[in-house]
Amino acid sequence: MFHALADPTRRKMLHSLAGGEWSIGELTAPFRMSFAGASKHVKVLERAGLVHRTVEGRTHRCRLAPEPLAGALDWLRFYERFWTDSLDALERKLRKPASPRKHGASHE
Repeated sequence: MFHALADPTRRKMLHSLAGGEWSIGELTAPFRMSFAGASKHVKVLERAGLVHRTVEGRTHRCRLAPEPLAGALDWLRFYERFWTDSLDALERKLRKPASPRKHGASHE
C-alpha cells in the first residue's frame, strides 16, 4: 500500500476518488497522460486494495476503497505515539538542571 501511496499522481487520483466514482478517462484529464498510463496507476492502486474498478462496456469506473487506509493509519499512529513518547522523554531529560560538578575533577 505504501508503494501505491508513494506516487503523487496516485495520491491525487485517490483524492479525486474520495469525492465519488470516476472513469479512468476522468482521472486522466488533469495529468496529461494516456489512458494506458492512467490505467497502470489504477492497477497499482487496485493491487494495494485502495481502488475498485468496474467495467461498463468500454468505460472503466473506479471508486475508492478506504478500508486499507484505516489499517495504514493505525500502523502510523503506533509510530506517532512511539516518537512522541521518545521526544517527550528527551525533552524532560534536557530540561533537568545539570548536576553540580565536583571540585578538583578534571574535564580535559
